[in-house]
Amino acid sequence: MKALVFPGQGSQFVGMGKELYDSRKDIKDIMDSANDILGFDILSIMFQGTEEDLKKTEVTQPAIFIHSLAALKTVNGIGADMVAGHSLGEFSALVANGVLTFEDGLKLVSTRAKAMQEACDANPSSMAAILGLADDVVERVCEETPGIVVPANYNCPGQLVISGETEAVQLACEKMKEAGAKRALLLPVNGAFHSPLMLPAQEKLAEAINKTKFYKPTMDVYQNITTTAVYDAEEIKNNLIAQLTGPVKWTQSIQHMIKKGASDFVEVGPGKTLQGLIRKIDGSVIVSSAV
Repeated sequence: MKALVFPGQGSQFVGMGKELYDSRKDIKDIMDSANDILGFDILSIMFQGTEEDLKKTEVTQPAIFIHSLAALKTVNGIGADMVAGHSLGEFSALVANGVLTFEDGLKLVSTRAKAMQEACDANPSSMAAILGLADDVVERVCEETPGIVVPANYNCPGQLVISGETEAVQLACEKMKEAGAKRALLLPVNGAFHSPLMLPAQEKLAEAINKTKFYKPTMDVYQNITTTAVYDAEEIKNNLIAQLTGPVKWTQSIQHMIKKGASDFVEVGPGKTLQGLIRKIDGSVIVSSAV
């Protein structure tokens, strides 16, 4: 069985989407529509902007979403059986399986990005990658560390990202090293994504999601919060909202997809991050890029 997977924040690059834009009229049309939907020329930033321009959350998230849905046009005929997205990528996955329209998905991603940026600005915080430590040890250290620090991204065995108040994250990193972590690296972000510090953003996203029409999925969608296939539109909405303050359980999601028969994973969007993670989760499956 074939699965489509969609990347999240961090996969952006200068010039992203330009080759796709120039390749086909239907792709050009959908990308041009993004400027109208957003009300600013995001394509110019994607094609000619600087790395600093692209790092801004309110630009990064829509840019990756646009690239992913443009790339999807190149694989529409491959007959996928299931989809999943890493964090932001979950919105791309929902467009791919018919739950959201491109326009509604892009509007929600833009709302999410702006709300997350505002939450970051209001309460500077941090994230860190913990390498070479079992998940349960990372979870225990987070629980024992004073302040707000939680597991945020279960990326693959031996790679878990934590998130929270800067002081708590720094202290947890020291404890992780004492517990045997190979590395504990602060990430170059100014916010604590997928932690309770995103609650103000979650409230704004929930309001937008609850005003948006969600349709029945055309294929299985594996969500970050549940890690299993979800079919009910209301449940999908609730899981999207919960994801903003809850962890991205990518390892567990991929494992469940493989148990259900997925053997061929195609990454649809910029970069190859998810392919590397999937190989580490299960080296027996086939992984490739849409573009």
